[in-house]
Amino acid sequence: MVQDPSTALREFLLANPRTVILTGAGISLASGIPTYRDSSGKWQRNDPIQHRDFVDKPASRQRYWARSYAGWPAVGKAQPNTAHRALARLEEAGYGSLLVTQNVDRLHQRAGSQRVIDLHGRLDSVVCLSCGEKSERALMQQRLIESNSTLPSPGELAPDGDADVPDEVIADFVVPPCASCGGVLKPNVVFFGDSVPRDTVSEIFAAIDAAGALLVIGSSLMVYSGFRFCRHAHQASYPLACINPGATRADELFTLKSEADCARELLGLVRALVD
Repeated sequence: MVQDPSTALREFLLANPRTVILTGAGISLASGIPTYRDSSGKWQRNDPIQHRDFVDKPASRQRYWARSYAGWPAVGKAQPNTAHRALARLEEAGYGSLLVTQNVDRLHQRAGSQRVIDLHGRLDSVVCLSCGEKSERALMQQRLIESNSTLPSPGELAPDGDADVPDEVIADFVVPPCASCGGVLKPNVVFFGDSVPRDTVSEIFAAIDAAGALLVIGSSLMVYSGFRFCRHAHQASYPLACINPGATRADELFTLKSEADCARELLGLVRALVD
């Protein structure tokens, strides 16, 4: 008799309580933040902004910050959902040695998770590319308001914490410089075409080796920055599990996969292992 995925996941955590957990955009969907890809892994939006374009092209920065102005309020006000809270409860009960998230929304921390690595940075922070000074995204929002007499109304919310706005608004959008040195301000996130810091990657590899297991939740793993951890676990013959209601890049590597809704599956684990 084939074991059902929920029972298998419970036994996976019981056998590997220190597993490293890797989460993706699917875990924040119920909080109102869209995912990048559909259930088959196909990209759903226009091409994302590239790191080099943001650094080199003022027009790309205008486009990013105009769209970010429109989209930030929804992301800034987003609340943790059942899945975030369930992972925090599992951590409190001793399950999961480290939570690595590909998301930049900080909802895991707001739900109560303590041991978190933001693999791609954090959207609530802004960094100057010249002097390195960091400031709060909320402050940047106020500066954008003060610098522009015409402000875009938000259209459809996008996964990057931005939103669709008309091109004619973008062309006239004023982006304030760093208040300390006049340099270029960038959200404190890893754009496409940029790299996750090497020390961060090494820390995660070491945590996976120490735990001897990896659990992926809510990610298609189409981006290499997350997929490499699955490949590492597979090459080391560690148990590798997944909760994701759709195809992923690592489907052939998993020893166990549930295609159930992330929140429902995690809530079931809390009820079975904690409550």
